[in-house]
Amino acid sequence: MVLRSHIVGCGSYLPERVVTNQELAGRVDTTDEWIVERSGIRQRYLAAEGETTADLATIAAQRALTSAGISGSEVDLLVLATATPDHTFPATAAKVQGRIGMVGGAAFDLQAVCSGFIFALSVADNFIKTGQARTALVIGAETFSRILDWTDRGTCVLFGDGAGAVVLRAGRGKGTSEDRGILSTHLHSDGRHHDLLYVDGGPSTTQTTGFLRMEGKEVFRHAVTNLASVVGEALTANDLTPADIDWVVPHQANKRIIEGTARKLGFPLERMVMTVERHANTSAASVPLALCEAVTDGRIRDGQLVLLEAMGGGFTWGAGLVRM
Repeated sequence: MVLRSHIVGCGSYLPERVVTNQELAGRVDTTDEWIVERSGIRQRYLAAEGETTADLATIAAQRALTSAGISGSEVDLLVLATATPDHTFPATAAKVQGRIGMVGGAAFDLQAVCSGFIFALSVADNFIKTGQARTALVIGAETFSRILDWTDRGTCVLFGDGAGAVVLRAGRGKGTSEDRGILSTHLHSDGRHHDLLYVDGGPSTTQTTGFLRMEGKEVFRHAVTNLASVVGEALTANDLTPADIDWVVPHQANKRIIEGTARKLGFPLERMVMTVERHANTSAASVPLALCEAVTDGRIRDGQLVLLEAMGGGFTWGAGLVRM
């Protein structure tokens, strides 16, 4: 018998304010048609003035705990994936820890940009598999609207704010792909591509937050290749084929990237969970937001095999295979 990390609850939160493409067209040189054609995005949610990443993360976390039927005091590990923390320090995770009534264990942030949730899930899974934690809360939360250059139509139309969370609990399995829980995670990074997707500020460089900068065509090219590769890696590690997967929950960056990855791997589009049209790219929050939506509406059910994948700045990319 082996220890497995079971997903026993999920929760999400989107800010109240919805910004459509038409509204953005009144602010920058763009059109609804231009945005939809290049990204598939029609709207995004933006945090209110004074609403922080910790605020979004806390609500998603509380909803995940309610879904799991447990209290914050039962959590012994909290990993928060974010590229937009409330402060340089302390960790935004520590603020969330205090708010949910988690009084023991450890809470910390993890930064892998859009791949952050996959990386955080992997970290929490390994804590559980080694017996260092029994109940873990994994959150992806972002307020990307705070690091966007609202004069740059190539980037400001692509991103939104939000948060998603899952609760993991230790369980037993036989060590096969038939087990319930996280079967495997696969992480990669390549720092040679830093200048293709980055923020031009930071405490040790400019002492300012800075703005997101991106070479869109190059990011697109790398994304399809890297995502297809890491998904293939996950399938091979578990002796599975695309036909064995019930659902793919990809990072919601761009509809064309999702479609390109599906074609490359032979996944039917109807088995790809897509929320990018309504949520835009919420970075580390995008995978848990999409996962929670598909669980809540009944598409993803107990016993189904779900593949999570994402790629972000760094570059970072990763995949996780889970039986719900």
